[in-house]
Amino acid sequence: MSTPPTDQGTTRRVVIDHVDLLVSDLEASRDFYRRALAPLGFHELDRGETFSAYGVEGSADFAIDLVARGDQPTSSAHVAFVADSRAEVDAFFHAALTAGAREKQAPAEHPEYHEGYYGAFVYDPDGNNIEAVFHERRG
Repeated sequence: MSTPPTDQGTTRRVVIDHVDLLVSDLEASRDFYRRALAPLGFHELDRGETFSAYGVEGSADFAIDLVARGDQPTSSAHVAFVADSRAEVDAFFHAALTAGAREKQAPAEHPEYHEGYYGAFVYDPDGNNIEAVFHERRG
């Protein structure tokens, strides 16, 4: 869906179509993302010899690709995945740590971003900042 409703009854345009990270160890990254994204309802939707794509059915919006010889893996990106609740953010965080992630920031409110921003941050196997975020609408 490219224009999800907001709490004001308007729509919000999605501005990023997809994200693709280059990884140094495809199997380690596949294991990490499979486990970390499962609590958010995201699954591996496609797989090839050198890539895997994740998302919800019909929307493989996130992919990882084995870095080609001579290239460098993506190592300092920040990717934030949408969670449907605080509980999903917490579950993402614990699943990611269990999958070997390094903690950046435990689940917490972040009023410095906006009221109702609840997120958790970890580093993936290549050092990318991976986040799960829930935007609680308070009225």
